Amino acid sequence: MQAGIFRMRNKAIFFDRDGTLNVDVHYLHDPADFVWTEGSIEAIRWANAHGYLVIVVTNQSGIARGYYDERAVHRLHDWMNGELAKHGAHIDAFYYCPHHIEGKIPVYTKSCDCRKPAPGMLLKAIAEHNIDPAASFLFGDAESDIAAAENAGVKGVRYEGGSLMDCVRGAVESSAITNGNENEADTEEFCKNQRGGDSF
Repeated sequence: MQAGIFRMRNKAIFFDRDGTLNVDVHYLHDPADFVWTEGSIEAIRWANAHGYLVIVVTNQSGIARGYYDERAVHRLHDWMNGELAKHGAHIDAFYYCPHHIEGKIPVYTKSCDCRKPAPGMLLKAIAEHNIDPAASFLFGDAESDIAAAENAGVKGVRYEGGSLMDCVRGAVESSAITNGNENEADTEEFCKNQRGGDSF
């Protein structure tokens, strides 16, 4: 490619991990404890098929607290992609924050710009993968996820249970129909738990 030629920016769907892609188990690090949430594999495959980079952004304070190390996080993420490959899906990149101000491991015990709601993980991914934040989404189950998305210029959508596939497809297609001008309530209508309560 010749210098100076414009390179099209990518669009991405960012996912929180615990409570969004998998059932939230405190300080999850062992694949034996991993359970996909309803529709999560299908949601990732749908995003792959529709031209979105799929990127996980996850707070992992268990590293700072000494419950597991970074190698355990990498092993779990490799396992996730191995399982997804069986279903024709994949995650393009994982970003995690190992820090916490109340940690026990000194190197990780600090405030930082990557722990959500700070946008550091998203901003790093945006820079490294040439992502257009205005064309991208973040799906997460916590207010900190939505705040991180907003701080990075990405559309944040709160996942409240039920089918993650329905949540992702509904929110993305709704945004396309309204040219990105829908209000948050309209988008999140697709992401509310229709099962009458939190099953996790």
